[in-house]
Amino acid sequence: MPVYEYQALDAKGKTITGIIDADGAQTARQKIRTMGSFPVTVKEVTEGKSSKESRSTSFQGLFSRVTPAQVSLWTRQLATLTGAGFPLVTALTTLVSQTKIQGFTKMVARIKDSIVEGNSFASSLTLYPSVFSQIYINMVRAGETSGTLEIVLQRLADIMEKQQELKSRIQTAMAYPILMTVIGTLVLFFLMTFVVPNITGIFTEMNQVLPTPTRFLIAASDAFKSYWWLLVILAAAALVALKMFRKTERGLAATDRLMLSLPIMGPLLQKIAVARFSRTLASLLENGVTMLPALEIVKNITGNVVISALIESASNEVEKGQGLGLSLAADAVFPDLAVQMVQVGEQSGELESMLYKIADVYENEVQSSIMSMMAMLEPVMILVMAVVVLFIVLSICLPIFEMNQLVG
Repeated sequence: MPVYEYQALDAKGKTITGIIDADGAQTARQKIRTMGSFPVTVKEVTEGKSSKESRSTSFQGLFSRVTPAQVSLWTRQLATLTGAGFPLVTALTTLVSQTKIQGFTKMVARIKDSIVEGNSFASSLTLYPSVFSQIYINMVRAGETSGTLEIVLQRLADIMEKQQELKSRIQTAMAYPILMTVIGTLVLFFLMTFVVPNITGIFTEMNQVLPTPTRFLIAASDAFKSYWWLLVILAAAALVALKMFRKTERGLAATDRLMLSLPIMGPLLQKIAVARFSRTLASLLENGVTMLPALEIVKNITGNVVISALIESASNEVEKGQGLGLSLAADAVFPDLAVQMVQVGEQSGELESMLYKIADVYENEVQSSIMSMMAMLEPVMILVMAVVVLFIVLSICLPIFEMNQLVG
């Protein structure tokens, strides 16, 4: 079904814009009138556009990308409408008219058209694999099969909101240290390239033997002033090389294993992966997905190939008849507490609820760890900057003290 962009006047004479699907332009105008608005322009959104229009759309696409937060909000709204008794197509039609983001509006309209044509909701979501993950699609498919789509949508919204909340807290906690690092780097760059050379130039003209710290500062300042561009190039090359290395299977495994072995960051990444694994697996099992397909899905969401390999190995053991807890205990990657709680859940027949508890426990630990790290990081950064500045000041003052002694 074609999709039309329109500009109309509402009951108060205010200009409104939007997108609507209809069999033709005349039908689209009638739909707009039934909404209580007077259509001014109605233009079909076609795939074939002029090169200029395509470039404009591509440029706008940079700023209209569908974000996980928008998908989470849309899922919550859809769950509310379907839970209130709205048929799925009606609920999607309502959301098409309410969604303000152009790219997202077109996407929802296409999904609704696909459902009207006879496809399932899950199959329609596969039209946008970059927006809807495999977990999202599989849970929707399970909800459609079991007739509990509104419950599945509510749980999906809960999962996405918790992930967004955790991500937001991490970003908020990291904002101040990153800002301090940037400011400190700029201050150090200014000192080493402008302030220090002007001051130390006086010492070099006196042809006197300078203290070791001063000589080191002058050499470092000269090198930094002459070759700072080389440092930037080397840093950029290192980042590109690391990115290329991580694109290889061996490189990705090596770097992920290294990240898990880091003193502070390793346990934090481990807890994040375990919490994500537990909550997603619990939701899949609770919505009718059997254990083996659920493990196949969740192994790709941990964000670490080492942990993904462990889950895949555990899946093979479960397929042979072994319990999930024992399978996860085969490697020390999963914490003992998580393994024990999984075993208790299997023995009591309440694995889903126990997995939810594991997710809650480790999400809380992640938040506490991040807050503790940030509380420690701030004074450490201030101390490092103070030591650097103190070294610069002492390196400049030592020759002055020696000259005063000679004069005295």
